[in-house]
Amino acid sequence: MKINEIFYSIQGEGKQSGQPTIFIRITGCNLRCSFCDTAYAYYEGTEMTISQILERIKTYPCKEVCVTGGEPLLQEGLIELLNALLKKSYRVTVETNGSILITPIIENISNIMMSLDIKCPSSGMQNDMQLGNLKVLRKDDQLKCVISNKTDYEFAKNILETYKPSCQLFFQPVWGSDPKKLAKWMLNDGIQARLGVQLHKILWGNAKGK
Repeated sequence: MKINEIFYSIQGEGKQSGQPTIFIRITGCNLRCSFCDTAYAYYEGTEMTISQILERIKTYPCKEVCVTGGEPLLQEGLIELLNALLKKSYRVTVETNGSILITPIIENISNIMMSLDIKCPSSGMQNDMQLGNLKVLRKDDQLKCVISNKTDYEFAKNILETYKPSCQLFFQPVWGSDPKKLAKWMLNDGIQARLGVQLHKILWGNAKGK
């Protein structure tokens, strides 16, 4: 499995925001979002066995693990890695970009959290989404819409109204955009979602491995 980086930091997004977490960033992504902040993970990485990954992460004083990318679902061996992590009593979240069906993960592994993105129009990738994923998300999973402008907001609002996901939904402003505007739109419309900010960027900026 090709791994871009492994690091220990603070989770900055979603309902685990603020939680110390070990991040396993897997190399490779099938999307090219306009606002991507991890383009270095498209190709860069080192081949590691699951045993090597486990040896590396056990040096950190933490049992929370986030498997991210890139796009983890592109990698062969992902299910084996997740099972190995669970066997070692790690609590696991998988972050996925919404373009690949998550059913094989959910059908094979029940006790992990899926963190799914829906790409809005400003990303340029909205037509690549597998919206069928919204029907299989479970209560303990989470869904994030990254929002840059009012067009994105209306797109995300329509997703919420159409699919009524059972999991927690986050509206997250693109880094550098004004979160106050998004907050006002949500308040005015009575949106039943949470406003999410990228806490790790507030703490560390755009530093790699943070």
